[in-house]
Amino acid sequence: MKINWKQKLTSRKFWAAVVGFVTAILVAFNIPNMEIEQIVSVISATSVLIAYIIGEGMVDAARQGEKKDE
Repeated sequence: MKINWKQKLTSRKFWAAVVGFVTAILVAFNIPNMEIEQIVSVISATSVLIAYIIGEGMVDAARQGEKKDE
């Protein structure tokens, strides 16, 4: 079974799971709340950027495919 990484990296559910997991780990290690918030913010911002880049790449690829069909 092959993992579709494009689909995973653009999934909000995937990133919510990552944030939840990381938050739980940080809490378990008694990391201060402010640091947890900063780390979660960085993960969230990164996930938005990754999803945008992949999404735009998929749109661009589809546009290229349409031009070839003409």
